[in-house]
Amino acid sequence: MYFVTFFRTEARVVQFSLVLEASAIVVLANVAIVNKFGGIPLIIQCLSSPVRNTVNYALGALYYVCNEFNKEEILKPEVIDTIKRYAAAEEVSASFSNLAKAFLDKHLSEN
Repeated sequence: MYFVTFFRTEARVVQFSLVLEASAIVVLANVAIVNKFGGIPLIIQCLSSPVRNTVNYALGALYYVCNEFNKEEILKPEVIDTIKRYAAAEEVSASFSNLAKAFLDKHLSEN
């Protein structure tokens, strides 16, 4: 599994691992592993990456990882503010905006 490199602190390794993990994150067992080993803060950190694909993968990963067990960790005001800024940035990046809007629709409308 990709979590061996996912938890190293070097930014490039985290970004690369997030890209690898994003496609597997929809599997519930993988979500449990991310939660168990503290991967959520690293995914949140990737929201501020200068690499566009890393931000896209982070938004997608948070969409699937967020659940009733970790909502408090993910739905912090500073994370929601960042995601709202991406949602409003349609002219800058349609993919950021669409992913962010989907996240907000799914996870904030439930509150």
